[in-house]
Amino acid sequence: MNDNSAPEPDPTATDVPESAADEPRRSPAMIATAVALPVALLTGIVLAAVMVSRDPVTSPVGLGPVPAPEAESTSCSDLLGALPEDMGDFARAELADPAPVGAAAWQAPDASEVVLRCGLDRPADFDQAAALQIIDGVQWFEVSGAEQGIDASTWYVVDRPVYVALTVPNGSGATPLQDISAAVIEVLPQQEIDPAPIEGP
Repeated sequence: MNDNSAPEPDPTATDVPESAADEPRRSPAMIATAVALPVALLTGIVLAAVMVSRDPVTSPVGLGPVPAPEAESTSCSDLLGALPEDMGDFARAELADPAPVGAAAWQAPDASEVVLRCGLDRPADFDQAAALQIIDGVQWFEVSGAEQGIDASTWYVVDRPVYVALTVPNGSGATPLQDISAAVIEVLPQQEIDPAPIEGP
């Protein structure tokens, strides 16, 4: 006699829908990778935004020509090679073409600038009566821009083989002068100052 009763279910079998059975199985590693990629991408975007905010885009600094007969000298080349990349809030900036020889510039986040020029003529007001300031072993002569309505001063190194001018915005602190003094001491030997004689009445 035929037994028409349904076969007993296999207790070890699991009911898997055909659609699910047809899908490829995903390994835990693949799932972890799929989740990690968007997270890494988001993290990269956030980090890039933070870096941009900390390193604002600055435009090249345009400098006009000034008489600088010693700008191509070895002394100026050595000094430019020893200049710092950063001076307090100021970071080294690119010079716009045509860039003058013997010059460098730094910019702050507020777009204020420090400008250095090497190999200039002796400052017109640097005479035997001029007051000098010694900063970290370097003798500087200050020319204020107040009379010209300029909110900056230009400081000249006067005790080295070449004259070096550093124009610094007022309120910038001592860091630019100290850092340039360090570079000057590193590559330029000290020598006697050569002020102009005092003109008679």
